[in-house]
Amino acid sequence: MKKLLLPSIATALLLFSGCSSKEPAVDAKPEAQKQAASQQNKSNTGKNGGEASDVATEEVSSNMQQVGSESMENANSNEMNMMNLQSKYQTIYFDFDRFDVRGDMQEIVQTDAAVAKNAPGSFNIKLEGNCDEWGSDEYNFALGLKRAKAVKEALVAEGVSSSSVSMVSFGESNPVCNDHTKECWAKNRRVDVKVIP
Repeated sequence: MKKLLLPSIATALLLFSGCSSKEPAVDAKPEAQKQAASQQNKSNTGKNGGEASDVATEEVSSNMQQVGSESMENANSNEMNMMNLQSKYQTIYFDFDRFDVRGDMQEIVQTDAAVAKNAPGSFNIKLEGNCDEWGSDEYNFALGLKRAKAVKEALVAEGVSSSSVSMVSFGESNPVCNDHTKECWAKNRRVDVKVIP
């Protein structure tokens, strides 16, 4: 019995003596992090009385609110300018199956050219060619584009920059009047001037 007990006690002593000298590694890292955070707080407190992060946060928040407010004001101002400018442009009308600018529309082209030349550089114009319901879709799309091109050429001849004018044709797909009368069809044969940013 003594022979069995002695080796068991010796083994147990070896095990306990080997484990007792090791430090647990789990607590070492959080303690180092706590000390680093404590020193960081001390340095902030020493410089600004502990208010450094609060002041920086307030300044950033204040600047963000100011930038947001300014961009909102600019957007509203820009929209108002666009609406004001749009109200000054007039529509140019055309004769049946024609794309040349009529004599009675020359004055409107001159007025539109003056508005375009005096507009802020951030705004461009888009000429939208339209037709009445007569003719095929393909024919009317081509005719609408020819009407827009004729107006563009007239505006450029009046001094408007060609690069500030774009064109599109809606053919017969964008009527302002749907009655089947000559007066209604005449209203649909037109080029509308639209302000674009």
